[in-house]
Amino acid sequence: MKPPNESTTDSAAGDDARGRVSQAHDGSGLSRRRFLQAVGLGATAASIPEEGLLGKTVAPVRTGEDSWGPNAVPVTLNVNGESLSLKVEPRVTLLDALRNHMQLDTQEAVDLTGPKRVCDRSSCGACTVMIDGKTVYACSVLAVEAQGSEITTIEGFGDVSSLHPVQDEFVQCDGSQCGFCTPGFVVSSIALLRDNPSPSGEEIDHALAGNICRCGTQVRVKEAVQKAAHRLREGR
Repeated sequence: MKPPNESTTDSAAGDDARGRVSQAHDGSGLSRRRFLQAVGLGATAASIPEEGLLGKTVAPVRTGEDSWGPNAVPVTLNVNGESLSLKVEPRVTLLDALRNHMQLDTQEAVDLTGPKRVCDRSSCGACTVMIDGKTVYACSVLAVEAQGSEITTIEGFGDVSSLHPVQDEFVQCDGSQCGFCTPGFVVSSIALLRDNPSPSGEEIDHALAGNICRCGTQVRVKEAVQKAAHRLREGR
C-alpha cells in the first residue's frame, strides 16, 4: 500500500486549519477574518471625508472634553507691566503665546510681535526676551511656566517717541540691516549693560554670542552697544 502523498496531505491539513480559523466565532471570541476586517476598517476610516465614502454623514471628530490631548487652559502673563489673560494649550511656547495668542482682559488685540521666530530651537536669539531680568529664548519656555514672572519684550523698553539709548544707538550706528534679528540683539544688549555698565569689546562679543545676524552687522552692533554704554553712564 502506497503511503499518502505528503504534499496532498499537507495541503488538505492546511485547508482544514484555514477553514476552522476562518469560521465565525460567537461574541466571546475573535476570528482572524474579523480581526483583519477591523484593522482594515480602522485604516480606511482615517481617510474617509466628512460626508463619508457613500455620501452619508459620518461621526465628527471628537472635540472639547472628549478630544485627544490637553485642552486650552487659562493663563495669565505679566508682560511689560500689564497683566494679560489668554487661553492656550499647555504645549504652547511663550513665543507663540506672545506673537499669536495674546489678548488683554478686555479682549483687545495686543501687538507683541517683536520677538521673532527664526530657528525655533534656541540657537539664533531672535526671540530673546527677559524673564525676571534674565534673558531667555522665548521659543524654549512654555507659556504656562512663565506665569508669576515679569516678562519684558522689546516693546517694553521704548517706542518711536521715546527710544531706549540702546535702541537709539542701533538706529544711529546702522546696527540693523533686515532688522529681523534686531529685537533679540537689543534685549541682550540692554541686559548686558544693566549687569556691566562698562563692558570691554570681548565682553560684548561674549554677551551677544547667543544672537546671530545673518546679514553680518555684528561690527555695527558692537559699536552701538559701546556708544549706548557711554550714554547710560552719563545718564543720557
